[in-house]
Amino acid sequence: MTFNVTADAYDRFMGRFSEPLAARFAELAQVQAGQRALDVGCGPGGLTAQLVDRLGADAVSAVDPSASFVAAVRVRLPGVDVRSAVAERLPFPDDSFDLALAQLVVHFMADPVSGLSEMTRVTRPGGLVAACVWDHAGGSGPHATFWRAVHDIDPHVRDESELAGAREGHLAELCEAARLTDIEPMSLTVTVRFATLDDWWEPFTLGVGPAGAYVARLDEAQRDCLRSRCVRLLPPPPFEIAASAWCVRARA
Repeated sequence: MTFNVTADAYDRFMGRFSEPLAARFAELAQVQAGQRALDVGCGPGGLTAQLVDRLGADAVSAVDPSASFVAAVRVRLPGVDVRSAVAERLPFPDDSFDLALAQLVVHFMADPVSGLSEMTRVTRPGGLVAACVWDHAGGSGPHATFWRAVHDIDPHVRDESELAGAREGHLAELCEAARLTDIEPMSLTVTVRFATLDDWWEPFTLGVGPAGAYVARLDEAQRDCLRSRCVRLLPPPPFEIAASAWCVRARA
C-alpha cells in the first residue's frame, strides 16, 4: 500500500504513536553500534531516526514506496541511503545487513510472506529480522475507539482487524512461512496524551491510512455524526490512549 499523503500529514496522524513505538522497537531489536540496518517501509523516518541515533547515518538504509516519504527522509536524515522500493523487491544484494526491521508495515505489504522473505534474503545468516503491527484485531490499537464508533453507525464496514499480523500470533505464523528461525513473539505498548477532542479527531480528516480513507468518503453530516459518536465513547479531555503492537524478533 502506498500512502499518497505528505510526511507532515502522516506525522500528525500516526507519528505521535509510531515515534515512541520506534524507540521501544529499536530496543527490542537490540540495535548495537557497528551493525548495518535496513528500515523496510520507513514512512517519514520515525524508526530510521532511531537507527541513525544508534548506528550513524552511513550504517542505515531505508526503503518506502511512497515518493513523499522517501523525499522527506532524505531531507530529515541526510547521509541515509533512502530508496523507493517495496518490501517484496528490495534493491540490495544478499546478506547486506545485520538486521532488517519493518515497523507498522507488514499489514500493508501486498504479499507479507514475500516481504519477510526478502528481508531475510538481504540479512546475513544469523542476523535479526523484526516486525511489528498494531493490535487491531484485539481492540488495543491506536484507532480502536474510532472503529468502535464506525461500527456503531455502520456495522458492516471492514476495519483494520483482518490485516496481516494484526491478530495475536499471526506475525509469528508469517515468519514461519518465510522460513525465519528462532522466532520470538512479544508485544509493546505506548501511551499518548491528547489535550482536546480536536487534537484527537482532526488527524482522522487528513486522509491517512484506512481510517483516514474512510473519513474522506463521508459527507459533512456523516462526519459530524461519527465525530459525535466518538465523543460519547472517549473520556473527557485531557485523556490518554494506550496502543499495543504485536512484535516478532527472529533470525535469518
